[in-house]
Amino acid sequence: MSKKYQENLDQWIERENLALEAVVLINRLWAERSVELLIFRRSLANEGPVQILKHHRYARQISKTDLEIRDTLPLIRTMSQMELKPSRIDLGRLMLEWREGGFKPGDEAKFLDEKLTQFKGSATPVWEPRDVVLYGFGRIGRLLARILIDQVGNGDGLRLRAVVCRGKVDLAKRVTLLKRDSVHGSFRGNLTLIEEEDAFMANGCYVKFICADHPSQIDYTQYGIQNALVIDNTGVWRDRDGLSQHLQSKGVDRVLLTAPGKGNIPNIVYGVNTRTYAEDERIFSAASCTTNAIVPPLKVLNDAFGIKFCHIETVHSFTNDQNLLDNYHKKERRGRSAPLNMVITETGAASAVSKALPELTGCISGNAVRVPTANVSLAILNLDLKKETNREEINETLRKASLLGPLVAQIDFTRDEEVVSTDMVGNTHPAIVDSLATICQGNRAVVYVWYDNEYGYSVQVVRLGRIISGVEKLRYY
Repeated sequence: MSKKYQENLDQWIERENLALEAVVLINRLWAERSVELLIFRRSLANEGPVQILKHHRYARQISKTDLEIRDTLPLIRTMSQMELKPSRIDLGRLMLEWREGGFKPGDEAKFLDEKLTQFKGSATPVWEPRDVVLYGFGRIGRLLARILIDQVGNGDGLRLRAVVCRGKVDLAKRVTLLKRDSVHGSFRGNLTLIEEEDAFMANGCYVKFICADHPSQIDYTQYGIQNALVIDNTGVWRDRDGLSQHLQSKGVDRVLLTAPGKGNIPNIVYGVNTRTYAEDERIFSAASCTTNAIVPPLKVLNDAFGIKFCHIETVHSFTNDQNLLDNYHKKERRGRSAPLNMVITETGAASAVSKALPELTGCISGNAVRVPTANVSLAILNLDLKKETNREEINETLRKASLLGPLVAQIDFTRDEEVVSTDMVGNTHPAIVDSLATICQGNRAVVYVWYDNEYGYSVQVVRLGRIISGVEKLRYY
């Protein structure tokens, strides 16, 4: 065995051992204090040592500098000894500030006391946990279940309590669909069907199946569910009259729709127009996956350069409302076989932009092409800007927005020369800027934005659910 080989292996083993120590501390913070550590918005909770090292490695894509476990571990050790409130703390940002401030080993307590002053305090939150009911259990519903269970921590935030399905069907099959997914892989953890109770247990979370064909048939309080947030992912009702039916069910406090809402329902893109609703509002919409993908970068670009006009072309994976083989569909072209064709169709995302960014009303057009891929889509922003600029300036503006500011959880950034659509599966950001594809000449620019139209959108739904339920944690992003 060569000397160089052994040196490299020894270095890896050393890093892996440090990561093993970090795993214990990170998950103790998560389980006991509901403090979630991240690296540039990638959660470290419930991750193994190799995955934690991988998240450290990813940091160079955004910050242009390496992040090493030997640098972050002293901060993790110090935080594990602190009395911290329930929160989400980004080690990536902390390390950038550590380096910029010229801090040295041994300064960890002083540094964290300065940065996390507002985060000190009791681990008991000032809010009550909020029960969540998933009305519908299709692709988005099952992903929401995975996310809610994965993020339950010590149970002080959103708690998945029930899933509503139509009619009495084979619950074992529904649990199997939650357990295995052809796109997103296997469920992380333990999942058991309790058939005699019409329920399942997932990582300690007891979730009841409720079979009903209409909200009027359900009394949630008989299952111990109170003041619940109902997340309607069926798309059956999109207006206030239809969604208000949920509020007639005992035990329901608020309703969140996972589709664009009609009429005067607030359509919210979390991070952009998060708190623009009336205090007494009880019905909300999380808009669409494409709207969540395009609005954050559009806001950043409009703030920096001004947008005269933008045409948005989305290259969108097929969805389950399309047909495997040619068959009837009420919309033009969508009846043709989804796995065999590229299908030009319309998108409502362009018109929905104005609900989140009123300043761009009348400045956006859009179209869509459905393509034979199962997940991950691409939004191409063809921009006519008010200011002349260049490719480097546009990319740097978007990169900075992905590092610091109010949209760090919404905008991801990549400089990877080999990146393709499947690399974006499971990304928690609703928008991932492909910087190497950016084109600019004068005041005309083209920006390419990837998005996991299933998972990235579902994470946004959960984020919005926390806000409207009053269980949002402190964040250090």
